[in-house]
Amino acid sequence: MSASWWTPLAVVATFGSGLVLGASTFHADTRWVKRAASANALLYVVVILLWWPAWNGEHVTDFTLRISNFPGVASLAAAAAWRPAAAVVHLFVAATLAQLTNHIIRTSPTTHLLVPDLAFAWTFCAVFVAAAVMALRTGRVLDATIATTHAAAAGAAAAEAKSVERERFDALIHDTVMSTLLAASRNDADPSVIAQARRTVERLDELRSGTDHETSFDFDGILAQLRSAASEVDENITFETALSVGSDPSGYAPDSIRAMAGAMAEALRNSVKHAGSSARRSVTVTATATHLEVVVADDGVGFDPSSVETHRLGITVSIRGRMRQLDGGSATIRSSPGRGTSVTLTLSLPAAVMA
Repeated sequence: MSASWWTPLAVVATFGSGLVLGASTFHADTRWVKRAASANALLYVVVILLWWPAWNGEHVTDFTLRISNFPGVASLAAAAAWRPAAAVVHLFVAATLAQLTNHIIRTSPTTHLLVPDLAFAWTFCAVFVAAAVMALRTGRVLDATIATTHAAAAGAAAAEAKSVERERFDALIHDTVMSTLLAASRNDADPSVIAQARRTVERLDELRSGTDHETSFDFDGILAQLRSAASEVDENITFETALSVGSDPSGYAPDSIRAMAGAMAEALRNSVKHAGSSARRSVTVTATATHLEVVVADDGVGFDPSSVETHRLGITVSIRGRMRQLDGGSATIRSSPGRGTSVTLTLSLPAAVMA
C-alpha cells in the first residue's frame, strides 16, 4: 500500500523520538524534555502527511494504518511541550489526519464510518490530553507554591538573623559601654578601666565604620550563643556541656554558630509544640577544636520521621536546610511514636581549616 521507505521512516520518527523523549527526562535541564516532546508531537503529524506521497493508491476493506491507533499519545507529548490550547489543536489535527487517512484507503462500503471514527478519536484522546494538561498545571502550581513558601521561610530566617544581630548589639552596649561607664563612675585610677574604655571605643569605631566582624568564637562564646537561643524557647531547658579542655575553637565562624543555634532553636520549638505538655527537654553540647555536636532530646510522644510531609518546613528548611548550608554541617533526626525525639546537629571543620 505504500512505498518501501515509509514504514522504516515511520518507525524511527515515531518510536525513536519517543525513546529520545524518555531519555531526556533523566537530564537535569527540563528544556531538553520540551524539545524532545515537541519533536515527537510534530514528527507524528509529519509521518502521516508523508504517507500520502508514499501511498500506491490501493484500497482495502478491513485495514487501518497502525499509526492511526495512537494519535493521542503524540498529543500527550504536545501537552508536555506546548500551551494547553496548542496541545488541543494538535489533538484535533492529528486525530483528524489519522482518521481521514483510514477513510481514504477504505473502499466505498466503509466510508460511512468516518464521522463515528472522528468522534470516537476526538473524545477518547481528549480525556487523556485534558488529564495531562491538568496534571502539568497542578505541578507548576505546586512548584510555585513551594518556591514561595521557601522564600517566606528564608524571609523568616532573615528576620531571625536580624533579631540575633540586634541582641548582639544589645549585649555589646551592656557588656562594654555600660560596664565601662559604670567602672569610670567610681572615680578610681584603675589602669584596667582605661584599657577597657579604649577597647570599647575601638569596638564602637568598628561598628560605625562597618568593619565590625567577629572572626571566631571561643568556647564560652559558642556556649553563650547556644544557651541564649535555647533559653528563648524554653527557660527551663536542661543544658549540658562537654568541652575538650585545652582545645582552640578558633576555626568556628560566628555565622556558622548562629546558624546552628537557629537550627537548635527550631528543634526545641518543634518539641515544645508537638512533644506533649509533660515532655522533658534537654540540650547537650559536645565541643572540640574540630567538631561541634548539639543534641536536642525529649521524652515526648515522638513521631515517625518518614511520615513527615515535604511541605513541612520546620524540619526541611529550618533544621536540615540550615545545617546543609554549612560546610561540614549535618542534621540527624531520630524518633518513633512513644519513644521521644532526638535531633543531632553536627559541625565538623574542613581539613583546610584544621590544617
